[in-house]
Amino acid sequence: MKVNTGKTPLAVSALVAILSLSLVVNLPGLAVTPMLGTLSKIFPDTTQLEKQLLTMLPNLLIIPCLLLAGRLSLSHHKLAVITFSLIVYSLCGVAYLFASSMVQLIIISCILGIGAGILIPFSTGLLADTFAGPERMRQMGYQSAISNMTLVIATYAVGLLSHGNWHMPFGVYLIPLIPLALTPFLRRIPSCDLYGECSPQPKDNSLSKPDGTNTGKFIVSRLLATIGVYFFVTYSSIVISYYCPFLVEKENWSTDVAGTVTAIFFFFTFVPGFTLKQIISALGKNTLIVAVLSLLGGLAFFAFVRAEWSMYVGAALMGLGYGIYQPVIYNKATLTVTSPRKSTLALSIVLVANYTAIALEPVIIDGVRSLLNGSAIVAFAFKLNFFLTLAFAFLVVLKRNSFVFRPD
Repeated sequence: MKVNTGKTPLAVSALVAILSLSLVVNLPGLAVTPMLGTLSKIFPDTTQLEKQLLTMLPNLLIIPCLLLAGRLSLSHHKLAVITFSLIVYSLCGVAYLFASSMVQLIIISCILGIGAGILIPFSTGLLADTFAGPERMRQMGYQSAISNMTLVIATYAVGLLSHGNWHMPFGVYLIPLIPLALTPFLRRIPSCDLYGECSPQPKDNSLSKPDGTNTGKFIVSRLLATIGVYFFVTYSSIVISYYCPFLVEKENWSTDVAGTVTAIFFFFTFVPGFTLKQIISALGKNTLIVAVLSLLGGLAFFAFVRAEWSMYVGAALMGLGYGIYQPVIYNKATLTVTSPRKSTLALSIVLVANYTAIALEPVIIDGVRSLLNGSAIVAFAFKLNFFLTLAFAFLVVLKRNSFVFRPD
């Protein structure tokens, strides 16, 4: 049985294998963060620096590995690279179950970050290789939905498993065994698609415009715009993960509220992925305008309303906005290069913006708060991001016909 791809028809088993990679791309750091309090009790001699390294180092290592994966994608060994990264990822999942010290956990997490960083671009890059046009956009939506849905389910699994042996929550890192078992089906991807050697795709007239930005490899103006938009949208949204717990604490609400808010955010991030084609068909060129307004509305509930229900509504609106933007950005990334075989390289560069935004979020917010002496404001982070996103919304409206803000 074959699937219509807009290019060479693809075997269903190969598509399942490609989409299975999405199961693991959002998992790095998942089990570690909720376990920090427990690990401090298990290892009472743990220093603050060690706890910071446990969460910081893996994410930092992902960034150079994303770029390495982009370079490796240009070789004829893509499937070998994917298999290697899944093996590393899976072995780390096993190693977590036998770790007995904080130093061992840090080392394992760093190795896992390397494996994840190499794998992540291929989860979307293989879709870019094998699909084109509307079908590519549809599959990008599915990829985003699956990765976020897995994160929601795994988050609850970590919570349930944390009541037993402290090693058990790290069992979520055994999920890579699923795509690893399916890697033989990746060989059913047409080799000419996999390595960008098939017939050229329909010509994009905008590539031939003499604007000085087409280097023959990257369309620099498109690439920079895509990086900037993805950085900002991630920065604007991820504020929930960093600052919602502090807001809950200052309002003296139950600690369960923060967990519920995070789960709602990621649930509504995954929802648009399965209905992206219908959303774009209904909203047309206004799709990304509606998405940024949804993100803005969610931030407003956090920034200006003091009630638990407002946080749940705000998380849902922010999740919807980000859930629409993410797959659209992935698709845009594949259109920033003039050669199909460089799609994964382009994706790896754009994905760096995502992880850089995650790393810089607290640095930016705490830096601005220090400059403005806003430490006494309970919802400063959300208010700052609200006004920044308001300015971004005006930009989206003004530039709605530009490459980066067109949903097609």
